[in-house]
Amino acid sequence: MARNIQSLERAAAMLRLLAGGERRLGLSDIASSLGLAKGTAHGILRTLQQEGFVEQDAASGRYQLGAELLRLGTTYLDVHELRARALVWTDDLARSSGESVYLGVLHQQGVLIVHHVFRPDDSRQVLEVGAMQPLHSTALGKVLSAYDPVAHSEVLEAERKEFTVRTVSAADAFETVLDLTRARGYAADVEETWTGVASVAAPIHNQRRMPVGAVGVTGAVERVCKDGELRPELIAAVRDCARAVSRDLGAGRF
Repeated sequence: MARNIQSLERAAAMLRLLAGGERRLGLSDIASSLGLAKGTAHGILRTLQQEGFVEQDAASGRYQLGAELLRLGTTYLDVHELRARALVWTDDLARSSGESVYLGVLHQQGVLIVHHVFRPDDSRQVLEVGAMQPLHSTALGKVLSAYDPVAHSEVLEAERKEFTVRTVSAADAFETVLDLTRARGYAADVEETWTGVASVAAPIHNQRRMPVGAVGVTGAVERVCKDGELRPELIAAVRDCARAVSRDLGAGRF
């Protein structure tokens, strides 16, 4: 009988521990839970971190699962209820808007893209599933920060980098943006993250009316905006898509 490889067994146990426990665990917690010496646990964590399977919070030193796990394939995403429920609606949104559609969730002080529908034209595009976007400047991130208390706390703790002259980074000004997002039911990003690019996004809720993600469209400013403002029909389409996915998740009518 072939012998199991101990290091792989330990790495798998570590990933399961991080998946089933708190949001983040320290080295001592991981080592004691798995009955490993700290040096052994640290070596495995360092390897997993280098491969992107584990991420370490710079401030606390604690570990959590990394986004690279999503890059291994679509098996996990196919059974991910949020993505599964959103597939038809996001396809419809891309067709009706003529723009790229993104579905994002909160992940380690950022937005993890879990689904991406290409703009329905013949232009060259790159699949961005597994990519991370900032919370404070993107439309998806603002929606999550406005509706998810955890995201709100994390975005205030994180560095709010100024990507362009339009990026809102000051805490008081950012809180005003979030108040506006909640009042309108959607968030905007007009050249706040990338010059020449604009986005609009709306929140998705589950059956408990808790925010579980955000959906949005992204495209060139000249297509997404008119006279310097987001096109009303795009805003309406994104909000309709978010409400449809929310209803499919059991949230009822918003």
